[in-house]
Amino acid sequence: MIDENEISKIIVVTAIELHKKIGPGLLESVYENTLAFDLRGKGLLVEQQVPMPLIYKENKFDVGYRLDLIINGKVIVELKSVETLAPVHYSQILTYLKLSGLKLGLLINFNEALLKDGIHRIVNNL
Repeated sequence: MIDENEISKIIVVTAIELHKKIGPGLLESVYENTLAFDLRGKGLLVEQQVPMPLIYKENKFDVGYRLDLIINGKVIVELKSVETLAPVHYSQILTYLKLSGLKLGLLINFNEALLKDGIHRIVNNL
């Protein structure tokens, strides 16, 4: 069974390969679909646009949150294509990790000249 760290390495390598091929400046949906395609090609289970309900006082609310990607049921990938990541982007993925009970997330901003500068690892009790 592949763990979160191994999955994360595959995601990062695949995202960098993708970024080298198509570059920055495209819509987030382009990166989501092409990254999902490439990760599936590497044998990973990829879920896209997964609904994330809010549980509050034992009540479930469908408030419209969607996780961009969940890989192998273990790693959340939140994709952006923005000029600069804002603090809310980091908070968003950490909250998604807490709500889902997952431990590792990657925040990837494809709008960088070098993608390694746009990859951020966010952990929740890992």
